[in-house]
Amino acid sequence: MLFPKVKLQSFYFGGLIQPLRFDNCVKAYQGLYLQPQLDTPKPTITALTRHIGNFPTEELIHTFTRKLLMMNYRARYITTKKINEQNDTKRRYNNSSEEESDIYIELSLSKKGKSQPERIDPMDVQMAVFHCADGFLKQLMFTKLSQCQYALPLLVPDPFTQQIEFPLWTFRQISKSWKMRNISQTQPIYKAETPMVFFFRFASVSSSKSQLMNSLINEKHNTFFHRHCQGSSRTRVLMDGVVEIVWFCPSGKNEEKFTDCVAFCNLHGNAGDHEKQLHTLTEMASVNVVLLPQLDWNDRRIELENLYKDSKPLICLFTEDESTVIETQKGKYKIGLKDRNQSDVSEEPRRAINNCLSESSSTFRLEDICKHSEIRVDEEDDDDCSRGIEAARRMMSLLENKDLTDIKVKFLPCQGKLWHQWCQKNKELHRPQGDDLEMERSKKITEMKNIRQQQHESDMSEFMKLFIKEMNSHCIINVFFLYWLKILLDQYISADRSALLYKYNETWSDLENEEKSEQLTVTQTKLERISEDLQAATFGLEHIMREIGQVYESCESVKKDKKGKLFQFCSLPSLAAEMMISGFPLELMDGDAAHVPVIWISAVLDQLIQKLGDKRVFVLSVLGIQSSGKSTMLNAMFGLQFAVSAGRCTRGAFMQLLTISDEMKTHLNFDYILVVDTEGLRALELAGRSRNHDNKLATFVVGLANLTVINILGENPGEMPDILQIVVQAFMKMKKVRLNPSCVFVHQNVSDITAGEKNMEGRKRLQKTLDELTKLAAEEEVYDAECFSDVIRFDVQKDVKYFTQLWEGNPPMAPPNPKYCENIQELKETIKTHASESHGITLKEFKDHIIALWEALLNEGFVFGFRNTLEISVYRKLETEYSKWSWSLRSSMMETENKLHNKIENGTIHEVDETDLQRELNNTSEEVEKLMSEFFEKSTYADILIQWKTSFEIKIKELQAKVVRETKRKLNEILQQRDLMKNIDAQRNQLESTLYEKSKELGLKLKDKAKDEKTLKKEFDSFWKQCVNKIITDSPAIKDIDIMRDVRKVLTDIYESAPVGHWKGSRDIFTVASYSDYVIFKNSTKKGNKWSFKTSRKAGSTQTLSQEEESKIQSLVTDVIQQTDTMIKSFNISKMGYNISYIQQLADYIIATEHKERIDKYGLKNEFFMDLVYSICKRANNMITDQHKLYRDANDPVRYINKKREEYYSVFQKYCRKVTSAVIFGEIICQKLKEPIEQSVYKKTARDLADEMRSNCESLNGNRSNMEKHILKTLIEKQDFDKYMNYIKTPRNHFKSFIREEVSRYITDKFSVSVLPKMKENIKLLQQMITKAAHESTEHVEVNSGDVGLWLKRFTQQLSDELIFSEKDLSGVKQDDVDDFNLLEDVITQELSAIISEVSKGVNTKTFPANLDYKFRPDELLIDLFCQCCWVQCPFCAAICTNTIENHHGDHSVSFHRNTGLNGWSYNRTTNLCINICTSSVASDGCFFPNDSDDTVPWKKYRKAGGVYAKWSITPNQSELPYWKWFVCEFQKDLEKYYKKTFKGSGKIPDEWRKYTKQEATESLDKYI
Repeated sequence: MLFPKVKLQSFYFGGLIQPLRFDNCVKAYQGLYLQPQLDTPKPTITALTRHIGNFPTEELIHTFTRKLLMMNYRARYITTKKINEQNDTKRRYNNSSEEESDIYIELSLSKKGKSQPERIDPMDVQMAVFHCADGFLKQLMFTKLSQCQYALPLLVPDPFTQQIEFPLWTFRQISKSWKMRNISQTQPIYKAETPMVFFFRFASVSSSKSQLMNSLINEKHNTFFHRHCQGSSRTRVLMDGVVEIVWFCPSGKNEEKFTDCVAFCNLHGNAGDHEKQLHTLTEMASVNVVLLPQLDWNDRRIELENLYKDSKPLICLFTEDESTVIETQKGKYKIGLKDRNQSDVSEEPRRAINNCLSESSSTFRLEDICKHSEIRVDEEDDDDCSRGIEAARRMMSLLENKDLTDIKVKFLPCQGKLWHQWCQKNKELHRPQGDDLEMERSKKITEMKNIRQQQHESDMSEFMKLFIKEMNSHCIINVFFLYWLKILLDQYISADRSALLYKYNETWSDLENEEKSEQLTVTQTKLERISEDLQAATFGLEHIMREIGQVYESCESVKKDKKGKLFQFCSLPSLAAEMMISGFPLELMDGDAAHVPVIWISAVLDQLIQKLGDKRVFVLSVLGIQSSGKSTMLNAMFGLQFAVSAGRCTRGAFMQLLTISDEMKTHLNFDYILVVDTEGLRALELAGRSRNHDNKLATFVVGLANLTVINILGENPGEMPDILQIVVQAFMKMKKVRLNPSCVFVHQNVSDITAGEKNMEGRKRLQKTLDELTKLAAEEEVYDAECFSDVIRFDVQKDVKYFTQLWEGNPPMAPPNPKYCENIQELKETIKTHASESHGITLKEFKDHIIALWEALLNEGFVFGFRNTLEISVYRKLETEYSKWSWSLRSSMMETENKLHNKIENGTIHEVDETDLQRELNNTSEEVEKLMSEFFEKSTYADILIQWKTSFEIKIKELQAKVVRETKRKLNEILQQRDLMKNIDAQRNQLESTLYEKSKELGLKLKDKAKDEKTLKKEFDSFWKQCVNKIITDSPAIKDIDIMRDVRKVLTDIYESAPVGHWKGSRDIFTVASYSDYVIFKNSTKKGNKWSFKTSRKAGSTQTLSQEEESKIQSLVTDVIQQTDTMIKSFNISKMGYNISYIQQLADYIIATEHKERIDKYGLKNEFFMDLVYSICKRANNMITDQHKLYRDANDPVRYINKKREEYYSVFQKYCRKVTSAVIFGEIICQKLKEPIEQSVYKKTARDLADEMRSNCESLNGNRSNMEKHILKTLIEKQDFDKYMNYIKTPRNHFKSFIREEVSRYITDKFSVSVLPKMKENIKLLQQMITKAAHESTEHVEVNSGDVGLWLKRFTQQLSDELIFSEKDLSGVKQDDVDDFNLLEDVITQELSAIISEVSKGVNTKTFPANLDYKFRPDELLIDLFCQCCWVQCPFCAAICTNTIENHHGDHSVSFHRNTGLNGWSYNRTTNLCINICTSSVASDGCFFPNDSDDTVPWKKYRKAGGVYAKWSITPNQSELPYWKWFVCEFQKDLEKYYKKTFKGSGKIPDEWRKYTKQEATESLDKYI
């Protein structure tokens, strides 16, 4: 792993972000980025408490750190006392009576009472955190302390070793701005060269040195903490010897205290005790200021003499001297402080210091402290930091002497001109123009690929090579390296950017003063050129990561690494993901190209999911005008470090991941907050950009977010419409696509925000403005809305926040306003409230959301495109869940059906009631309702799903009713069939009774010859032959059938005029290319009807059907097939046998008048119906024949009796051997159980297999779209054109065939590991159940003194749920003399094992499918599940509607359309097959000729064609599969032969299509479906 998973932002303590573990502070701090160093372990808070007393560590550090990171300078105002102190005051009561009390005695008790408790000094808390923190937390602390205008620790003694440390690293990110002599400067403070004034004291003094310094710098703010500050304590220990520094930054005004930027250093404690600090800083100072009680030559005489003799100015302040300022010699001053008013005390030293500075030329620079060898520098002492800066400097050395405006062109070639060209082509691709759409699209795709190839071939600069090499090195170095690189890059560009900004501002001022149009044009051109230079001169870490993103996208496009094998391109997203986890922001939208690098962002998010899991995130975005304080607000609220200076404002959009604390996770429904910061709307330097850019950006970030903070500078209504109009329109678009994010408005820099009446007036004004803008936006968006609350849920009282101005006073020396921090806290609480009501979004959903949203924004019609794209995606997830719910209901009802079926066959029930069936389904139904409710309510897209909630609830109820009805119908049919079978059953029982008696009689007759096996066998064979001959004489055998012969006979009777030999020439109607030959064309008065995109009804001299009419006939065929399948199942041939009347019923239905009437414009020839009947019966031939064989085997007397031969031979043998009746009866029971056991086991295993395949079989474990993907994969492997056309023309039949093939393959492949174990397990369960039933029956008979009849009744009752086995099965067996039930139980237990073994041995890959009842086969169960859905095909390309519900509400839709030529569409009055794809066509300006009309319909308004066109929703996008382009090229000749048309002229196949390989076509299925 490249980075530790604890982020810098984890030190935000607002309750949202993961807090520190205070019980082990060092571990948490070092876990930030560094591993503990064994040789120099950092001190712990526990160790430091020995120095500063026993106190509530967690509370103190929590309070201090939270406030500091929110830039609240009141962080130091901590008044916590020692924890063992319970009360601030002590009461002492005297037990004497009131009369005896003495005031002197009682008041004197105060001397004996407990002394006043010592407070914990806030500076000790600050320094304790400092000592326990690692470099990164120290750096963050210093940045926040500087923003609070607090002094910063410059030299810090180690509390244990007293080693002096200079924390130079902590100053690296601090910059200061000041203005002097009308010149503004902004510099990193570590680079600034300024005068430095050093304050120190000898001995104890009565005046506060720090307080005096505050009066010099800013009398309104305690820059240095002193003895009179709130919370100060005299027992402070960790500040002794610490040197603090602060810089006074002038604002350029005349009344400034100092005219130049001046550093002030303050040594805490007696300087005599800290010689290193004293020596170092007196040497480096421009002016030294020493505080003394009075001049005492016996105290520090040598030090004072040296300072006095030194040429540097020296100011001596005497706290016990009353004298005014005296200049003893040049640069040497004496000032008395005793009994002086505060004004004089501050004014005289200030004048003296200014005088000294005016005479001094020495300057101070932070980095010069490193020259003092006795001082330890944190950067030099930390090997990781040193290596990090070395690596960063190596990279920066490559930029030396380079023109800043050319750097990105030379060092980052992929993101410049090439990337911008690619973005432009991509935008054009999404908005096609002209007639030859696919040719144009193909041309643009080729150009885009060429650009990617150029990006890929461009040499990677040494700069980027070095960066990637360092990023792949050790994790700790990486973080230091990234921070150093960021620091050095900012330093590198700062001077040139400042100059360019100065030129820009001057030119802008000139532009405002220009009057003449000619000069105005020149100035505008100059301004644009400077703006371009500014853009080119911006160079930071984000640009390096942008380049990496483009390197990845180009490598991904050409599918190979960069030359030189420097790295594997697939590893790049992992680096960016690790950076996100570590707290670095990632560019989401390229601000220069105004484009989202979707491929790169998707890859990074995939890696993020791989590393973190598919976590839920709450997306928070911020929108506002440029420089309105967005980034500052985020930094204060979440402790982030977004760039906030005017010179480096955010461009585009960045996202940053924040961890949620474990405590808050219990209240929220997500794991992370994802903050999206955006560039300012109406950016001055981007004034050339259109309003469309701002609209697109606003729509994008509003669409991504769960909550958007709208940031407004001030409350003047005149300033608000600019942003509010954009925002309102963005929210309205979200409403139209059924996304309902929340919003909060923040007014920044508002004065007097405490006035309630003013706030109320401001809210009313905002509400009025929003409502007015909503009406305007509603007109533009064609949306019915009167007020803003019609668009979004909005509470003007709770969702509008007023922020005071950020600074308390005038910058640059003003600290942040504490009221601003309070406002931040209020806003954070509001965000937490909104967050608690949201379920967030998973990272995968967020990735898909980005792709869908950006794709829709690229298209011309965002709302139409995004709503369709997003709704299809969400609906697909709903379909997947619906598939699971429906399977649960069906599976549960199958269990019930099986039990009731068994009971019907056993004669234990004689009617089936719907109420009973519904009761059996109740538990499953309740569970499904619960799952549905959770899915609709907790889904990320609940607002989109709500539109389908009612319809799906109805569908589930309808499904329940349907499965109950179907089950009742099936069971009633079984009841009817049972009644019809009574005679057959009676004959069978009579036959078995006769055979049993005769076998018994023969056995008893030959009992004396029991040992002569040959004689016995001979006698029995003779006896059995006589029986069989008699049966043959009395009962005719059931004959084999010839279905197709019967079909010909029935059709010949119906169509007597059918030509001789028609059957030999009959066609398979399911595979014909066109139905034109079956149609009787009626006369038309029109001159050449136009069809399709430009389709003709005439091709040469042969009349052809329009594609719409072809679709109508195809739909008729499909419906007939579905209904006849149902009819064939209802015949129940396996139970009732076959009859030619079934063929007659099928033919009558198919030839019914209602079918002829569906084709209203044309007549259908008799040949159509003859071929349809013939094709349907031919298709069902094998199934009917197989079912009839099952019936014949079960009911043909001879076959039946021969199956019983071994059973009765065993009875015969037993009686020969004088075996008891109980043994014989037990054996007969086991023999009778064999077939029911087989039936039950096969049924149960079939259901189990169907369930398993729903989970484990890739093609069957999802929704129908997933199955379709596997069908297409199978087709491309086989490359059988006929099968392809079968799929295109009769998709339902193809799906059914595919399911059967998949099930068959699964059974074969998984037989030994799945099928057989399931069989054995089910057999074992049945064996246990039968054994248990025998035992309980024996106990029941013994308890009730019953006979064998009672035993048998009890036995069969217990088995009736699972087995078709009843008393009637043994009615032919005499059991009156059976009385030993324990023996009977033992025999059953013993013989059952043999039967079970026999059943198990008979199971193999051939017998298993053969023995399955057709109705209970796993493939038929799965066909029922998957194929009861919508099969309507696109009228243009014949793609199947993906809705999984038949007769569903709403439009038909499909995710991926294909070229219309696959469905036979051709160009007007030509035989040229069309190559255009539906989704491209509907985005174009072209037209088509629908139906039988000469009038054209624009593709963009295709629904106006009416009929089937109006029922389809086709989204204009680029969502076509390369798969079908490959198919057209691969099977071009086959398609041309099939349709008798060609791909020529306008239908010429683009060369780009021919580049797709079979492998790429297959891979596209996994990528897009």
